Formats: sequence, C-alpha cells, structure tokens
Amino acid sequence: MTPLRVTWVQPEDLLPHELRQAAEGGREAAGIAARWKAAGGTPTPLPGGASPLPAPPHLRALAIDLLDELARLPSPLTRQEPTDLAAIRSTTPNWPNSPRTTPRTPPTPGNETTPTPPTHPRGRSLRHPTEGQGAEINRLHAAWLGRAVGCLLGKPVEKLPLEGIRALARATGNWPLHTWFTARGLPAELTAAHPWNRRSAPTSLAENIDGMPEDDDLNYPLLGLLLLQRHGPAFTTEDVARLWLDELPAGRTFTAERVAYRNLLDGIEPPHTATHRNPFREWIGAAIRADVHGWTNPGDPATAAEQAHRDAVLTHTANGVYSAMFTAAAISLAATGAYDVHGCLDGGLTVVPPRSRLAEAVRLGIRLAREEDDFDTVVDRLHAALGAYHWVHSVPNAALLAAALTHADGDFSGSICRAVSGGWDTDSNGATAGSLAGLLAGRPDALPAPWTAPLRNRLATSVAGFDGTGFDTLAELTARLTARLTTHVAAQPHPTPQEVRTV
Repeated sequence: MTPLRVTWVQPEDLLPHELRQAAEGGREAAGIAARWKAAGGTPTPLPGGASPLPAPPHLRALAIDLLDELARLPSPLTRQEPTDLAAIRSTTPNWPNSPRTTPRTPPTPGNETTPTPPTHPRGRSLRHPTEGQGAEINRLHAAWLGRAVGCLLGKPVEKLPLEGIRALARATGNWPLHTWFTARGLPAELTAAHPWNRRSAPTSLAENIDGMPEDDDLNYPLLGLLLLQRHGPAFTTEDVARLWLDELPAGRTFTAERVAYRNLLDGIEPPHTATHRNPFREWIGAAIRADVHGWTNPGDPATAAEQAHRDAVLTHTANGVYSAMFTAAAISLAATGAYDVHGCLDGGLTVVPPRSRLAEAVRLGIRLAREEDDFDTVVDRLHAALGAYHWVHSVPNAALLAAALTHADGDFSGSICRAVSGGWDTDSNGATAGSLAGLLAGRPDALPAPWTAPLRNRLATSVAGFDGTGFDTLAELTARLTARLTTHVAAQPHPTPQEVRTV
C-alpha cells in the first residue's frame, strides 16, 4: 500500500525549505544545516511537496526542534522588510493618500506621493475616461475573465523549467507564445523530457478546454467576495481564518496556506499562523488573493493595500505580504479606467517598502522590460538575477509580472503570454497579468475571442455555491460590493453563495 504523504506539512520536508528561507533572509543557519545533514537529513528542498517516505521518528523530532530553533534566529533584514502595517507605512515615504480619509491632491505629473499616469516611451495616459456603473461592470467582467484566461494558459506548464516551456511551444509553432499550449504534433521524446502538469493537462491544453477548471487562483477571489459580503471592508484577519475553516477545503490549499490552515487546526491564532513552522511565508500565495481588494477599491490603492495586508498576514510575512499589497494597489488603479499600465505599476510600488527585495525586483523587471526589445532576453536576465529563489517565491514572480505587463504595454494577449512564457509560477502570473490587463482593456468583448470563447462563461470550483457560475455574474456581484464599499451606504442583506447566480 502506498503511504499517504500529505504535501507541504511534513517537518522533515519543511526544514530544508526553512534553511533556504533563512539563507535568503540573511540569517546564519550553517550550524543548524550541518546538524541536520549529520543526522541523515536532506538539506536541499525536494521539488515536490513531500518526500516519498516518512522520516524515522528521531529525524522528524529533530526537524521540529530545528524549525523552532531557526525561528529564533534574528534577521538583518527585519528593519527594511517589516510585516506590521504601521512599520510598512513608516518605511514607505510615498504611501498614497486614501480618498476616504484624506483630501487627495489632484494628479499632476511628478507628484510621486499620488500615483499618476506617467510619461513613458511606450505609455498612454487615460484609456477610458468615461465612467458609470455599466463601464465598471464591463471592466470587472473583463478582469474576472482575464484572470481565468491567464491562469488557464499557464496551467499545463506549471512547474516546468524555462527550457521545457520554450521547447514545447516551439515544437508546435507557438513561440513567441501567442495561443494555448497543445499536445498535438509533439514528438514523444519531447513530452517525455518535459511532461505537462499531470493534473492540469486534461483540462487546460487547447484540445481539452471546456470551461474554466478549478484552480486556487480563482478559488481565492471567490472567497474574497464571501469575505466582503459577510464582514465588509473592516474585516479582520480572524474573519479570514473563520471563512477558510467554513468554506475552504483543506485539500485545496497549498504551501503557506496549507501550513497556516494546519496551524489554525492546532489552535495557533493569527498572525502566528503565518510564522509557526511556515517556510513558505514569503511565497506567492497571498498575491493570488489580492485582486478582490483592488477591484472593490477603484482609485484607492491605500485602502486596497491595507485590506490585502489584513488578508495576507494570516499566511505570509514581509515580501509575501508586499506582493499582495503591490498587486491590490496596482489593480485598484487599473479598476478606475484612468491609468495606463505603467501608472498602475508605479502606484503599486508606492505601498511597498522601497528597500525591500520585492521592490528592488519589481524595479528590475520594469527596467529590463524598457531596455530590451526581445522579451526572451528580459526573461533570461531575470532568471540569471533571481533564479536562486524557489519558483513559487514572491520576489522573482513579482519581477516577471511587472516585466511582462511593462513590455506588453498592458496589451491583454501580450501581457498574459509574456507572463506565462517567463516560467516560474506560470498560472499565478498569468492570472494576475490577465486581471490587470483585462481591466485596462475595459470590457469583455475587447479580449480576443480565441481566449475567451473556450471558457464558455463557466467556472468550476469547490467553493460552495459558486460552481458553474458565469464571469458576467461574478462581475455584477463584485460591482455590487464595490458600490457598497465606495459610497458607504448602509449594508444590504448579504447574498448567500447560492444567490450569486441570480444577481
């Protein structure tokens, strides 16, 4: 009988990741690594989420002790990479004013405290100056649809190395990437050398797509809607935790989210859920939960970032939190229809500590995208600079996302294809790029039909009450929440998940 090996929670598998996390954060852990290796442990993280066989009891016990010992090591980056929101704001000199609390300076070029549409060699200023509920719903519809398309494009090549992605696409005449991946016509030796993602290929290759299959990159935005329906914009991190326990199957969580979920079940309360034996706390998971906070706070990147922070600290710290705040703030500006992609990215950076690794990586991605005409060269340079990180870490993925959006000038197809073709966390990067570029496109029919038609306006999910929901319905529900949040009207009865389809 094959033993059950639950991924992302076994102490002997967590410790090598924590050793890597310690090295990235400048903590001196060589002695701990040597003790682990001398006892028979593997110091290098395995590519999967769990080793094939459980460690013997003495080795597992040592892994637990060493995880706790690593947690006590001081990091020299704590001051420039804080997690507390007040500390983040104190290290972020260009933190934007919120129109809900502070009169806002009218946007003027060069006013860096309020993100404004910048002058850029590839840029445009205002895209959609017209406003109204219909325009807002159209943008949100395009954002939901774009998020799904970008995610689906990246699903079959998730976990593949960059050379594998390029080889598979080139073999079918799809490089530079411009359409769905396909297995048709691929040589057998190539698919053997670079196998598709086994869980995703049956529903995400061109010949297999029939609606949007389930993915955590879509599950979390659905949970975000439920969070705002039930608790409003003043939700707490504890509210997020309760919602997960009520609505999110544990088997649909991964990496930092699964560790935090386990911690909740062990009686550990937020924000310690993010730090207790959680080596994935600076990975990308919080960023894929951030879109809703941006969608529902158009033109208010400060509030979007603050909400994303409260959501993120259940599971993440430092750069993992910043990636969510950056995403929410950038999407908040895109949701207005008044900023081009470069203004959105610049605005996203205003909520990130400028000396943090994530801010430096985003600036690197933007700079390389402006310097190089060939995006493959941009990607190669990013991988050379940031390839030492795990492929799910927030830092390299934020850099790639920013580079893809910048190089494509916010064009929808160009953004998602560049984001996916750059490797690392392909489905998550594709999803976020698709969401932001969808907002910039402004309406669902502005997204090319070859991308949107196969989704059949149907989303599969294990989040109760949402399975089979259309993206048009999700847009209307999001717009209803946005109106409630931005006008401060009295809360109306919250729709239950079962009511969503009839909004």
